[in-house]
Amino acid sequence: MEVVKAPDLKLRIQAKPVKKINPGLVQTLKAMVKLTKTFKDPEGVGLASTQVGLDGAFFVAKKGEKFISVINPKVISVGKRTKKYFEGCLSVPNMWGEVKRAINLRVSYQNPDGKIVTAFLKGIPAWIFQHEIDHLNGTLFSDRVLQQKGKFYKFTGKDKTGTDTFEEITI
Repeated sequence: MEVVKAPDLKLRIQAKPVKKINPGLVQTLKAMVKLTKTFKDPEGVGLASTQVGLDGAFFVAKKGEKFISVINPKVISVGKRTKKYFEGCLSVPNMWGEVKRAINLRVSYQNPDGKIVTAFLKGIPAWIFQHEIDHLNGTLFSDRVLQQKGKFYKFTGKDKTGTDTFEEITI
C-alpha cells in the first residue's frame, strides 16, 4: 500500500458508502494506520481511502495519541467559528497553505465493529476530520487554498534551531 500523489485522478473520485464492514476492510484500515505512522516529517495525522487508490467512504485519523477508523462519515453540524490552519497533505508533498475551517463539528460514523459513533470534535481533530472528508469528496486542501484566495508555501528545510522553514510560492 502506498500513498497516491497529486495530480493522480484517483484523488478526485467521489468515495462510495461502505455497504458491509468485512475483515478485509478492517485489515485495510489497520494497514492505513500503519502507513500513516511511517510519515514523520511532516507527521501523518490522517489518510483517506482515495489516497491509497480505493473508493470506499472511510479514513483513519489521529485523535490524541491514538488513531480512529472512520467508516461512512457524516457531518451533522458545523460550528460558526472558523480558524485558519497551516495545512499540508501526504498526497501533495512539500506544499502547504492556509485553509479556513470550522473549529468544531458534530459528526457520526461507523467504527470497525459496525457501531454508529456520534462525536463532538474540537480543534485539531475537527480540522483533520474535515480534511479527510474533503478527500472522500475528491477535494484537496490546495483546492480550498485557491477557493479562499490563500497563499501557498513550499517546505525549504530546517534552520539552525531545527525549526521548519517555508517559502511562499506562486501557483
